[in-house]
Amino acid sequence: MIEMKDVRKSYGALEVIKGIDASVAKGEVVCIVGPSGSGKSTILRCINGLERYNGGSITVDGVKVDADAKSIAAIRTQVSMVFQRFNLFPHRTALQNVVEGPIFVKGEPRAQALERGRALLESVGLADKADVHPPQLSGGQQQRVAIARALAMQPKAILFDEPTSALDPELVGDVLNVMRKLAEDGMTMVVVTHEMHFAKEVADRVVFIDGGVIVEQGPSQEILNHPQHPRTQDFLRRVLHPM
Repeated sequence: MIEMKDVRKSYGALEVIKGIDASVAKGEVVCIVGPSGSGKSTILRCINGLERYNGGSITVDGVKVDADAKSIAAIRTQVSMVFQRFNLFPHRTALQNVVEGPIFVKGEPRAQALERGRALLESVGLADKADVHPPQLSGGQQQRVAIARALAMQPKAILFDEPTSALDPELVGDVLNVMRKLAEDGMTMVVVTHEMHFAKEVADRVVFIDGGVIVEQGPSQEILNHPQHPRTQDFLRRVLHPM
């Protein structure tokens, strides 16, 4: 579904992605973990064309990701993204946020989009919040609206950029439960996260990135329970057993 070959990304003289080779199969859940500033979020943004990469190649379902190509709009409809800070339109209701893309990007009939939008809000436990504006919702509720919005585009894959890091601890569980259900339903997911227990439980594979390179990757249980690289061992020790 997603293939990255020797992907590089620089900001001026600063190279933040230094030759990433990785792939994500259809229906697979891959969690990307690593310290802040290691390039995790940049990788997601390159996959759906929000950032231009400087070298190598990225393909989604066989189509090359190129920010200048006509195909980039189509790729963005196939690969939805859920952001750390929700990125909802504050002046539109939850339902309006969900149906905006299908109506204005995909040209879906309004009645059909509204019907499916309500069903999606119900699927994330927010059927009663359809007419509420984001500022009146909790952070966890806003993130679940954002997931419903991503699903409304009927994507082949969803990218999650630290979807729980901006939430109060008691709100994290509701969002992770929605993501668990998506994984059970076979959605292809790439998740940048600090939620190691979620990664261990839900991810098929874990990719540990540090300094713009993949240090170690493999089955989630193997990487999180028995990391081989000293850098991975140190990172997990700090994350799982903070002083």
